[in-house]
Amino acid sequence: MSWSENDMARRVAQEFEDGACVNLGFGLPILVGGYIPESKTVFLHSENGIIGMGPDATDETFDPDVVNASKKPVTLITGAAIVHQADSFSLIRGGRLDYSILGALQVSSSGDIANWRVPGAKGVGGVGGAMDLAVGARKVFAMMRQTDKEGRSKLLAECTFPLTGVGCVDKVFTDLGVIDCTKEGFVVRELAPGVTESDMRAAIGAPARFALE
Repeated sequence: MSWSENDMARRVAQEFEDGACVNLGFGLPILVGGYIPESKTVFLHSENGIIGMGPDATDETFDPDVVNASKKPVTLITGAAIVHQADSFSLIRGGRLDYSILGALQVSSSGDIANWRVPGAKGVGGVGGAMDLAVGARKVFAMMRQTDKEGRSKLLAECTFPLTGVGCVDKVFTDLGVIDCTKEGFVVRELAPGVTESDMRAAIGAPARFALE
């Protein structure tokens, strides 16, 4: 067994403290917004200028002028703010984000992240705001499946894809568990239900130690 994408999103959402300001990156991280505990107020930030993003819009709540950075219709929570994109990036670059949740292609044991280009791929755009989000938050979490379609680990001693940020990832949430990135290497903190230490070791492309909580 392992965590589904929704299980991963639910687990990430458990990390946020009340009142946190959180940016959800493209891909898997977007799912986290659907699992914010009702007991907490979390201000979801979208780099196109929303502070206080709510759940995805329904037919009843749809407003064509309220979309996230992926151009997906969303809602606003009470007290939300709409700001200029320059102000939105000032929030990021000024260190006012509590958490940045990024999808990843690769993460190194020292916390480097590659998430914007596969070498040799065609039709790929630029790194965009990901490099700002990788360094502008108090804590940076990567969220991804632990191996690629060929079964190769995405957790490596060193990334082989072009980097987005260096030494910035604090914690990785995968379908197999939760792993810290430290100066001493990967530290496995939690295993998904049904996942063994052997399963985890086989899916990490670098030395790792276990400190299960």
